[in-house]
Amino acid sequence: MDVTKMRRNYQAGALRRADLAEDPFRQFDHWFQTALQTPEVSEANAMTLATADQAGLVSARTVLLKAWDGQGFVFFTNTGSLKARQMAENAQVALLFAWLPLERQISIRGRAEKIALTDTLKYFLSRPRASQLGAWVSQQSHPISSRQILESKFEEMVKKFAEGEVPLPAAWSGYRVNPATIEFWQGRRDRLHDRFLYTRSPEDTWEIERLAP
Repeated sequence: MDVTKMRRNYQAGALRRADLAEDPFRQFDHWFQTALQTPEVSEANAMTLATADQAGLVSARTVLLKAWDGQGFVFFTNTGSLKARQMAENAQVALLFAWLPLERQISIRGRAEKIALTDTLKYFLSRPRASQLGAWVSQQSHPISSRQILESKFEEMVKKFAEGEVPLPAAWSGYRVNPATIEFWQGRRDRLHDRFLYTRSPEDTWEIERLAP
């Protein structure tokens, strides 16, 4: 297969300055709702999270957006995972939503921080019970010798918490990415894409500029 021949001429839509909300979170909500209503987008809240350690070694993975507001975008993870360890060393991260059926992307750069314990607990208690138990099982990102270890540990947790609610693990938290920039990308034909960048000012307002594709 010659991948150099693989190409698609984007023609799904256009993005003009006049189309944009002045607040990037309102603009995000508008595009997110469209993605939710598009059957071809299987998980609209799936986003790539890129992190780096102090030495600049970068890693990326897909996580799920679970909340957002004017302060940022929230996801949850094990605090011993690679992503959490890197965020502890270097709080600067990037997020990417790629809604390819809509020929749209949203790129976010900002600073990650843990959310309040009460907010983490509130979300944890809303999860399916099996997911709550799973959070107790895995030392995320650490080597294991077999899957059987996970399955045995899961059964152990089922018995341990057979009665009552599953408590919040100490090594599990929510993180909020507080954005410094948010870019909205709309594919256009002939690779003349539309790109608009929101940049947060020191006064906590947003400046908008068009970027060359």
